[in-house]
Amino acid sequence: MNQSSGTGAKWNRVLLKLSGYAFSGGHGFGICPDTVQALAEDIKEAFCTGISLAVVVGGGNVIRGGAVSESGMDRVTADYMGMLATVINALALQDALEKLGVDTRVQTAIAMHQVAEPFIRRRAIRHMEKGRVVIMAAGTGNPFFTTDTAAVLRALEIKADVVLKATNVDGVYTRDPNKHDDAVKLETVSYAEAISKNLGIMDLTAFTLCMENDLPIVVFDVTQRGNIAKAARGERIGTLVTAGA
Repeated sequence: MNQSSGTGAKWNRVLLKLSGYAFSGGHGFGICPDTVQALAEDIKEAFCTGISLAVVVGGGNVIRGGAVSESGMDRVTADYMGMLATVINALALQDALEKLGVDTRVQTAIAMHQVAEPFIRRRAIRHMEKGRVVIMAAGTGNPFFTTDTAAVLRALEIKADVVLKATNVDGVYTRDPNKHDDAVKLETVSYAEAISKNLGIMDLTAFTLCMENDLPIVVFDVTQRGNIAKAARGERIGTLVTAGA
Protein backbone atom coordinates (compact mmCIF):
# COMPACT_ATOMS: atom_id res chain seq x y z
CA MET A 1 0.00 0.00 0.00
CA ASN A 2 1.68 3.19 -1.15
CA GLN A 3 1.70 6.44 0.74
CA SER A 4 1.13 9.58 -1.32
CA SER A 5 3.86 12.20 -1.01
CA GLY A 6 3.00 15.86 -0.85
CA THR A 7 -0.80 15.44 -1.08
CA GLY A 8 -1.59 14.56 2.53
CA ALA A 9 -3.44 11.57 1.14
CA LYS A 10 -3.16 7.88 1.93
CA TRP A 11 -3.19 6.76 -1.70
CA ASN A 12 -1.06 7.73 -4.69
CA ARG A 13 -3.33 6.33 -7.40
CA VAL A 14 -6.99 5.39 -7.08
CA LEU A 15 -9.59 3.83 -9.31
CA LEU A 16 -13.13 5.10 -8.85
CA LYS A 17 -15.95 2.76 -9.87
CA LEU A 18 -19.18 4.57 -10.75
CA SER A 19 -22.29 2.55 -11.46
CA GLY A 20 -24.69 3.59 -14.17
CA TYR A 21 -27.19 4.35 -11.41
CA ALA A 22 -24.90 7.14 -10.21
CA PHE A 23 -25.62 9.03 -13.45
CA SER A 24 -29.39 8.81 -13.16
CA GLY A 25 -30.01 11.20 -10.31
CA GLY A 26 -31.84 8.54 -8.32
CA HIS A 27 -34.28 7.78 -11.14
CA GLY A 28 -32.69 4.48 -12.11
CA PHE A 29 -32.67 5.19 -15.84
CA GLY A 30 -31.36 7.96 -18.06
CA ILE A 31 -28.73 10.62 -17.47
CA CYS A 32 -29.41 13.52 -15.12
CA PRO A 33 -27.23 16.49 -16.19
CA ASP A 34 -27.25 18.02 -12.70
CA THR A 35 -26.07 14.74 -11.20
CA VAL A 36 -23.29 14.36 -13.76
CA GLN A 37 -22.23 17.93 -13.02
CA ALA A 38 -22.09 17.14 -9.29
CA LEU A 39 -20.06 13.99 -9.95
CA ALA A 40 -17.63 15.97 -12.08
CA GLU A 41 -17.22 18.64 -9.40
CA ASP A 42 -16.53 16.01 -6.74
CA ILE A 43 -14.05 14.18 -8.99
CA LYS A 44 -12.28 17.48 -9.68
CA GLU A 45 -12.04 18.10 -5.94
CA ALA A 46 -10.35 14.72 -5.49
CA PHE A 47 -8.13 15.20 -8.52
CA CYS A 48 -6.95 18.64 -7.40
CA THR A 49 -5.39 17.14 -4.26
CA GLY A 50 -2.71 15.67 -6.54
CA ILE A 51 -4.00 12.10 -6.52
CA SER A 52 -3.67 10.12 -9.76
CA LEU A 53 -7.20 9.13 -10.75
CA ALA A 54 -8.93 6.74 -13.14
CA VAL A 55 -12.67 6.11 -13.41
CA VAL A 56 -14.53 3.01 -14.58
CA VAL A 57 -18.19 3.61 -15.41
CA GLY A 58 -21.13 1.26 -15.59
CA GLY A 59 -24.11 1.52 -17.93
CA GLY A 60 -27.09 0.21 -16.01
CA ASN A 61 -28.93 3.52 -16.31
CA VAL A 62 -29.15 2.90 -20.05
CA ILE A 63 -29.38 -0.88 -20.30
CA ARG A 64 -28.48 -3.85 -18.12
CA GLY A 65 -27.22 -6.71 -20.24
CA GLY A 66 -28.04 -9.40 -17.68
CA ALA A 67 -31.59 -8.15 -17.17
CA VAL A 68 -32.27 -7.85 -20.90
CA SER A 69 -30.98 -11.36 -21.53
CA GLU A 70 -33.45 -12.69 -18.95
CA SER A 71 -36.21 -11.33 -21.18
CA GLY A 72 -35.08 -13.53 -24.05
CA MET A 73 -32.34 -11.60 -25.82
CA ASP A 74 -29.12 -13.43 -26.59
CA ARG A 75 -26.82 -12.89 -23.57
CA VAL A 76 -23.75 -12.00 -25.62
CA THR A 77 -25.68 -9.43 -27.65
CA ALA A 78 -27.20 -7.97 -24.49
CA ASP A 79 -23.81 -7.70 -22.80
CA TYR A 80 -22.31 -5.89 -25.79
CA MET A 81 -25.23 -3.46 -25.67
CA GLY A 82 -24.44 -2.89 -22.00
CA MET A 83 -20.81 -2.18 -22.85
CA LEU A 84 -21.87 0.46 -25.37
CA ALA A 85 -24.08 2.03 -22.71
CA THR A 86 -21.02 2.63 -20.52
CA VAL A 87 -19.46 4.66 -23.32
CA ILE A 88 -22.45 7.02 -23.28
CA ASN A 89 -21.86 7.66 -19.58
CA ALA A 90 -18.12 8.05 -20.08
CA LEU A 91 -18.62 10.74 -22.71
CA ALA A 92 -21.12 12.57 -20.49
CA LEU A 93 -18.63 12.55 -17.61
CA GLN A 94 -15.79 13.65 -19.89
CA ASP A 95 -17.82 16.60 -21.12
CA ALA A 96 -18.67 17.70 -17.58
CA LEU A 97 -15.08 17.36 -16.35
CA GLU A 98 -13.55 19.24 -19.26
CA LYS A 99 -16.01 22.10 -18.79
CA LEU A 100 -14.51 22.36 -15.29
CA GLY A 101 -11.00 22.54 -16.73
CA VAL A 102 -9.99 18.95 -15.98
CA ASP A 103 -8.04 17.30 -18.78
CA THR A 104 -9.40 13.82 -19.55
CA ARG A 105 -9.11 10.86 -21.85
CA VAL A 106 -11.79 8.25 -22.50
CA GLN A 107 -10.46 4.78 -23.23
CA THR A 108 -12.67 1.90 -24.31
CA ALA A 109 -12.22 -1.85 -24.36
CA ILE A 110 -14.10 -1.95 -27.68
CA ALA A 111 -12.45 0.08 -30.44
CA MET A 112 -14.40 3.17 -31.52
CA HIS A 113 -11.76 5.62 -32.66
CA GLN A 114 -14.16 8.41 -33.53
CA VAL A 115 -15.09 8.98 -29.87
CA ALA A 116 -12.37 7.45 -27.69
CA GLU A 117 -8.96 5.87 -27.51
CA PRO A 118 -8.60 2.10 -27.23
CA PHE A 119 -7.59 0.97 -23.76
CA ILE A 120 -3.82 0.58 -23.69
CA ARG A 121 -2.39 0.06 -20.23
CA ARG A 122 0.85 1.96 -20.69
CA ARG A 123 -0.93 4.85 -22.40
CA ALA A 124 -3.46 5.06 -19.57
CA ILE A 125 -0.65 5.22 -17.01
CA ARG A 126 1.13 7.87 -19.05
CA HIS A 127 -2.02 10.00 -19.24
CA MET A 128 -2.29 9.90 -15.45
CA GLU A 129 1.37 10.77 -15.07
CA LYS A 130 0.68 13.82 -17.24
CA GLY A 131 -2.16 14.92 -14.97
CA ARG A 132 -5.18 13.62 -16.84
CA VAL A 133 -8.21 11.76 -15.53
CA VAL A 134 -8.66 8.55 -17.50
CA ILE A 135 -12.26 7.39 -17.93
CA MET A 136 -12.49 3.72 -18.85
CA ALA A 137 -15.54 2.32 -20.60
CA ALA A 138 -16.90 -0.79 -22.34
CA GLY A 139 -16.10 -3.05 -19.41
CA THR A 140 -13.48 -5.67 -20.17
CA GLY A 141 -14.59 -5.84 -23.80
CA ASN A 142 -15.94 -9.33 -23.20
CA PRO A 143 -19.44 -10.59 -22.43
CA PHE A 144 -20.27 -12.33 -19.13
CA PHE A 145 -18.09 -9.95 -17.08
CA THR A 146 -19.49 -7.13 -14.96
CA THR A 147 -18.15 -3.59 -14.76
CA ASP A 148 -17.09 -4.40 -11.18
CA THR A 149 -14.75 -7.01 -12.63
CA ALA A 150 -13.58 -4.49 -15.22
CA ALA A 151 -12.88 -1.96 -12.45
CA VAL A 152 -10.73 -4.39 -10.47
CA LEU A 153 -8.92 -5.59 -13.59
CA ARG A 154 -8.11 -2.02 -14.66
CA ALA A 155 -7.05 -1.10 -11.11
CA LEU A 156 -4.56 -3.95 -11.10
CA GLU A 157 -3.30 -3.09 -14.58
CA ILE A 158 -2.62 0.56 -13.74
CA LYS A 159 -1.23 -0.34 -10.30
CA ALA A 160 -3.87 1.54 -8.35
CA ASP A 161 -3.60 1.46 -4.57
CA VAL A 162 -7.33 1.04 -3.97
CA VAL A 163 -10.71 0.62 -5.65
CA LEU A 164 -13.26 3.22 -4.54
CA LYS A 165 -16.68 1.66 -5.06
CA ALA A 166 -19.31 4.39 -5.18
CA THR A 167 -22.78 3.31 -4.07
CA ASN A 168 -25.98 4.89 -2.79
CA VAL A 169 -25.44 3.65 0.79
CA ASP A 170 -22.79 4.80 3.26
CA GLY A 171 -20.91 1.51 3.51
CA VAL A 172 -21.29 -2.22 3.97
CA TYR A 173 -23.95 -3.45 6.40
CA THR A 174 -24.61 -6.79 8.03
CA ARG A 175 -28.01 -6.77 6.31
CA ASP A 176 -29.78 -4.60 3.77
CA PRO A 177 -30.33 -1.33 5.69
CA ASN A 178 -33.26 -0.45 3.44
CA LYS A 179 -35.12 -3.55 4.59
CA HIS A 180 -33.85 -4.24 8.10
CA ASP A 181 -33.80 -1.73 10.95
CA ASP A 182 -31.30 -3.85 12.87
CA ALA A 183 -28.67 -3.68 10.10
CA VAL A 184 -25.26 -2.68 11.45
CA LYS A 185 -22.69 -0.75 9.45
CA LEU A 186 -19.22 -2.29 9.31
CA GLU A 187 -16.28 0.13 9.46
CA THR A 188 -13.87 -2.54 8.24
CA VAL A 189 -14.37 -6.06 6.92
CA SER A 190 -12.02 -8.76 5.70
CA TYR A 191 -12.31 -10.47 2.33
CA ALA A 192 -12.97 -13.79 4.07
CA GLU A 193 -15.74 -12.34 6.22
CA ALA A 194 -17.38 -10.65 3.25
CA ILE A 195 -17.49 -13.96 1.38
CA SER A 196 -18.62 -16.09 4.34
CA LYS A 197 -21.42 -13.65 5.21
CA ASN A 198 -22.36 -13.07 1.57
CA LEU A 199 -22.21 -9.29 1.98
CA GLY A 200 -22.51 -8.69 -1.75
CA ILE A 201 -19.83 -6.01 -2.05
CA MET A 202 -18.96 -7.03 -5.61
CA ASP A 203 -19.60 -10.00 -7.84
CA LEU A 204 -17.47 -13.00 -6.90
CA THR A 205 -15.09 -12.71 -9.86
CA ALA A 206 -14.24 -9.09 -9.05
CA PHE A 207 -14.00 -9.76 -5.34
CA THR A 208 -11.74 -12.77 -5.79
CA LEU A 209 -9.37 -10.68 -7.93
CA CYS A 210 -9.15 -8.14 -5.11
CA MET A 211 -8.56 -10.82 -2.52
CA GLU A 212 -5.89 -12.65 -4.51
CA ASN A 213 -3.99 -9.42 -5.20
CA ASP A 214 -4.55 -7.79 -1.79
CA LEU A 215 -6.27 -4.81 -3.40
CA PRO A 216 -8.32 -2.87 -0.83
CA ILE A 217 -11.85 -1.66 -1.55
CA VAL A 218 -13.58 1.37 -0.05
CA VAL A 219 -17.37 1.25 -0.29
CA PHE A 220 -18.95 4.67 0.22
CA ASP A 221 -21.98 6.84 -0.48
CA VAL A 222 -21.40 8.89 -3.63
CA THR A 223 -24.64 10.85 -3.20
CA GLN A 224 -23.09 12.86 -0.35
CA ARG A 225 -21.14 15.75 -1.82
CA GLY A 226 -17.43 15.69 -1.10
CA ASN A 227 -17.28 11.97 -0.39
CA ILE A 228 -15.26 11.12 -3.51
CA ALA A 229 -12.44 13.39 -2.34
CA LYS A 230 -12.65 12.04 1.21
CA ALA A 231 -12.46 8.45 -0.01
CA ALA A 232 -9.61 9.28 -2.40
CA ARG A 233 -7.63 10.89 0.42
CA GLY A 234 -8.07 7.80 2.56
CA GLU A 235 -10.22 9.47 5.20
CA ARG A 236 -12.37 7.29 7.45
CA ILE A 237 -15.46 7.00 5.32
CA GLY A 238 -17.74 4.14 4.33
CA THR A 239 -16.33 0.63 4.77
CA LEU A 240 -12.77 -0.49 4.13
CA VAL A 241 -12.40 -4.04 2.83
CA THR A 242 -8.92 -5.52 3.24
CA ALA A 243 -7.14 -8.78 3.97
CA GLY A 244 -6.39 -7.93 7.56
CA ALA A 245 -9.59 -6.22 8.68
